[in-house]
Amino acid sequence: MAGSDTAPFLSQADDPDDGPVPGNPGLPGSMGNPKSEEPEVPDQEGLQRITGLSPGHSALIVAVLCYINLLNYMDRFTVAGVLPDIEQFFNIGDSSSGLIQTVFISSYMVLAPVFGYLGDRYNRKYLMCGGIAFWSLVTLGSSFIPGEHFWLLLLTRGLVGVGEASYSTIAPTLIADLFVADQRSRMLSIFYFAIPVGLGPGGRQKGLVTPGLGVVAVLLLFLVVREPPRGAVERHSDSPPLNPTSWWADLRALARNPSFVLSSLGFTAVAFVTGSLALWAPAFLLRSRVVLGETPPCLPGDSCSSSDSLIFGLITCLTGVLGVGLGVEISRRLRHSNPRADPLVCAAGLLGSAPFLFLSLACARGSIVATYIFIFIGETLLSMNWAIVADILLYVVIPTRRSTAEAFQIVLSHLLGDAGSPYLIGLISDRLRRNWPPSFLSEFRALQFSLMLCAFVGALGGAAFLGTAIFIEGDRRRAQLHVQGLLHEAGPTDDQIVVPQRGRSTRVPVASVLI
Repeated sequence: MAGSDTAPFLSQADDPDDGPVPGNPGLPGSMGNPKSEEPEVPDQEGLQRITGLSPGHSALIVAVLCYINLLNYMDRFTVAGVLPDIEQFFNIGDSSSGLIQTVFISSYMVLAPVFGYLGDRYNRKYLMCGGIAFWSLVTLGSSFIPGEHFWLLLLTRGLVGVGEASYSTIAPTLIADLFVADQRSRMLSIFYFAIPVGLGPGGRQKGLVTPGLGVVAVLLLFLVVREPPRGAVERHSDSPPLNPTSWWADLRALARNPSFVLSSLGFTAVAFVTGSLALWAPAFLLRSRVVLGETPPCLPGDSCSSSDSLIFGLITCLTGVLGVGLGVEISRRLRHSNPRADPLVCAAGLLGSAPFLFLSLACARGSIVATYIFIFIGETLLSMNWAIVADILLYVVIPTRRSTAEAFQIVLSHLLGDAGSPYLIGLISDRLRRNWPPSFLSEFRALQFSLMLCAFVGALGGAAFLGTAIFIEGDRRRAQLHVQGLLHEAGPTDDQIVVPQRGRSTRVPVASVLI
């Protein structure tokens, strides 16, 4: 990697892993002298000079990215708004219904590393343009599938993952290269407001509207978005630009970054709970009303629409906006006195949401109003994590591997989170129903018990964020020093050989040996 690979044979000093950063005990592998304890934070004029973009233009780019993020999540959870009708139209059960979302998420997470690699090395604007254009075409085609071809619906939902992977891995890194410090946190919170707003108003209309809006998104990307230099806003003015390392080197560095790994595991719990609720909560609320006698059951041939899908969507929108804004503001205020504020706020949100989500399920047979109240509180606390997790990733990972980090956070969070959670919830529900006499009550109870898994997973995610708080300060400092050119990573062991040096054995890069 940078620095050590250019040293001639036997000219290195001691092994890079042995030397601490001058003035920063415990940080290995430093070369050069620190210039300052903290990186300089450029003002508006400084940002404009570095990025070549005015503050208004930078804000407009964030608005365009937010608009596309909204479209992504509108399409992703369109299925949830009309799930009972889809089950009737295709004549499928709960497990097959859960498979619709699982196929999409699986495709999305497999393709994310590909676009993460490309996003760290090539023009991010054109990668997003191509992906969103493809996504629009596939989304349009999925709106005209006949009822006897359920497999075709699964295929198109899988292909939609191409467009989303091209966007979700790259867009946050653009924001990171336009803003710094608290301003970056605010812009990320605006960007992630689109998630709950897109999650909420699910419905059939979006299946026809989003392709046209996707074309608008491609035009806006092409005309408005500009490619800022990677990591320039975080470097000293006289620091050399960072060069991309190999893909395997990126993966090794990320795997050795405990803050990245643990925060990704915590975010996986958020994805598990969010994916399960987004797909199954409207159906659960409908079954609850049937058991309470407030609405007639959904029989074959009848329309299964109800007001619960709309109400739950509105609650998701409101709690998402409230939770994201609340989480960012609390974290921003606390981080001045506690540098571990970000992971601690995330932990508090997840640990706090778990009991309220459990109570919302437990009360559903007695009072639908109490259920909605507990859902409101639980989802507000759950939504506090979205923007903060993204901010953590951006400041503990160096700029030249952020898209790769975004990609593998997506892979992990979906592989263990919402790729399988909708299907798992549906599968548990079907298995429980087999042991009970067929009735509307058994359908309700089966889904109720299976959804209680979400509260347990949320508590595990909170524990992962508590672990992140232990390492966050050191990992953030390492990333800052690396960006400023004060810290260089040692090459991987399998790219080095052992040679005698000053009376002891020392590892040096293979490339530095003259043969």
